[in-house]
Amino acid sequence: QGPATGIVVERERLNKYGVPLLGATVKPKLGLSGKNYGRVVYEGLKGGLDFLKDDENINSQPFMRWRERFLNCMEGINRASAATGEVKGSYLNVTGATMEDVYERSEYAKEVGSVIIMIDLV
Repeated sequence: QGPATGIVVERERLNKYGVPLLGATVKPKLGLSGKNYGRVVYEGLKGGLDFLKDDENINSQPFMRWRERFLNCMEGINRASAATGEVKGSYLNVTGATMEDVYERSEYAKEVGSVIIMIDLV
């Protein structure tokens, strides 16, 4: 049995009914530092988005390692939730070169407070 999915579950998690859910993908997809990436997450969520997601190309780049991105994203999510009083989130891309990498990243995402992740399957 897999996780519950779908719009009903998303609305329950966000406690948001009767209005559209607004989401976006962080852009630019490459080139931001972890700190600036987290700032984009914060500003987008505080500005009215319900959730953001990492671009498929974002996994671990020399200018932004995945641990740094996860930490800064969670800081942005927590700050935006506190500022708006709403549940906010971001799909963290846990894609890695091996399944062991994916497991490690998934566990770390959970440790830092993420309740949702994404995997880019090719």
